[in-house]
Amino acid sequence: MLRGLFIAYVTVVSFCPAQALTAHDQIGADLIVFNAKIFTGNRAQPEASAVAVTEGRIYSVGSDADILGLKSTKTIVIDAGSRRLISGIIDAHTHVLNDSGYNYNIRWDGVPTLSRALTMLSEQAARTPEGQWVKVIGGWSPYQFEENRFPTPDELQGAVPDRPLIVQYAYNRAFLNNRAMETLGVGTDRFPKLPDTEFEKDSRGEYTGVVYGNTWTFVAFETMVPQLKFDEEVSSLVYSIHGLNRFGITSIIDAGSRWGYPKAEAMVDVLARDNRLNVRMPFVVLELGDGSPINMVDAQINAITQVAPISPGQNLHPDLAHGHVYKGAGEVLQAEVHDHENFDNPAIIIEPEKMRRLVDEDVRKLVERRIPFREHISYNENITPFLDALETLNVEIPLDGLKWSLEHAETISPENIERVKKLGGGIALDAKMALHGDAFVKSHGREVALQTPRLRKLVDSGIPLAMSTDAFRAATFNPWVGISWMVSGKSVSGSEILSKDNRLSRAEALNLFTRGGAWFMDTESEMGIVAPGNLADFAVLDRDYFEVPEDQIKSISSVLTIMDGKVVFGAQEYHSLSPELPETLPVWSPVRYFGGYYGEK
Repeated sequence: MLRGLFIAYVTVVSFCPAQALTAHDQIGADLIVFNAKIFTGNRAQPEASAVAVTEGRIYSVGSDADILGLKSTKTIVIDAGSRRLISGIIDAHTHVLNDSGYNYNIRWDGVPTLSRALTMLSEQAARTPEGQWVKVIGGWSPYQFEENRFPTPDELQGAVPDRPLIVQYAYNRAFLNNRAMETLGVGTDRFPKLPDTEFEKDSRGEYTGVVYGNTWTFVAFETMVPQLKFDEEVSSLVYSIHGLNRFGITSIIDAGSRWGYPKAEAMVDVLARDNRLNVRMPFVVLELGDGSPINMVDAQINAITQVAPISPGQNLHPDLAHGHVYKGAGEVLQAEVHDHENFDNPAIIIEPEKMRRLVDEDVRKLVERRIPFREHISYNENITPFLDALETLNVEIPLDGLKWSLEHAETISPENIERVKKLGGGIALDAKMALHGDAFVKSHGREVALQTPRLRKLVDSGIPLAMSTDAFRAATFNPWVGISWMVSGKSVSGSEILSKDNRLSRAEALNLFTRGGAWFMDTESEMGIVAPGNLADFAVLDRDYFEVPEDQIKSISSVLTIMDGKVVFGAQEYHSLSPELPETLPVWSPVRYFGGYYGEK
């Protein structure tokens, strides 16, 4: 009997190694990227050269030798060519769904000269069919041009004489050519009366085509131009996400669209159904209605409880973790308290009583229902009464961990930073000062601009904090423009607009676009750093962010973007790994000819 047990033991021991090899060969890693300079963001393991991925998560991080030892016959192995690898960028506040007209727009993002920008208009006008418009809607700044100025009405008219043209600068102003003004009926009863909207006239009393307004002006304009068909909207979503992946963006929080919930979700559903959503896209619900006065919070609550019931934290994507998760209400909770950040003008100060009423009557409804919320407030003068009322509400109905945040908060004071922190809130900054800071200097003075926002104090406070783009209209969707500004202190014009004591290190700036955004997604334990167990979202850069001169940071892009362990973007020698894009719709789309960002085509 003992001899039989001994033989059985030897047989089992002898069999185990062979069995382990077979299992290892079967399991292994799905993907290995090696020969990389990995900035992990993980203080326990700050640097490494290789990463292994299994089933959409990071399996191991370490040396080339260690990680390549995890290879199986089915492992995809990619040589990073000694390039810098970083965690996937998280844009905590952008508006992908709001820009469903992406494929109809010429993107001036990154265009270096006004001369080239005008030529792009002429080229596009030649292929734009009768009945359609030539459009440039946001993402650019006159200060990015070598000429350092806006186009003139005569230049725009000369570039596009025979198609309607609109060129929109953020939510500050727009330029219309003669054909556009005729089509819209500007100066006649056909054109609606838009509050806070001014059409510029010359010395002869003739309209110049320059329009000044605010957010609601240009939201209304967008309803007056030709609308996309549904398949064109889906194509626009595909190409806008492709543009994000190009810069290493793997997650965004969609901060609301003019379409409202659930209409905008239909586009996402098409990509989710086919497993083609190449970015994680949590979203908040913004309800603008049809233009008639509404209570926006009541409309949001009705949308998520009656129209298409959904609860906070619910994921509409069947297969992608954090793929399309409902994150709550915002970013605008009531139109009357929206302090439009137009840096060409002085700050818009809301009556304190209106801010208090917003909290007392409307935020209360959200807190009672445990619905997370985000509120756009740019200026400290408006943040103060909002926090006054929120502190009072917190005594009556404790927030008690309910996630909420201020969006933008450009001029928030140190005192109000601490108040937000004490109430358990976060702050989602944006990098608009990088594009529009020169205008801010003219309106508010250089000394104020140098401390706007208070980056150093915000980072040192320890408050949940993220940087965002607020693209695609208010600013560019390229996060590296904002990272460049945080590090160098310079705007796109090259002007100093952040004082030296208010700038961030390269690691700190990158952190606000990676680990910082994870708090807003409720993914702190699985996103934002390159570490075992985290979701496999990372990017290999075309140049080393930590070593290139400061003036090159804004030009960084990804050559390889991995989301959920899969290649979603490849360039240069990795181009063949990139998923094949469907045909651009419509066939005359500017994106087909220019790409979504200067230099892409």
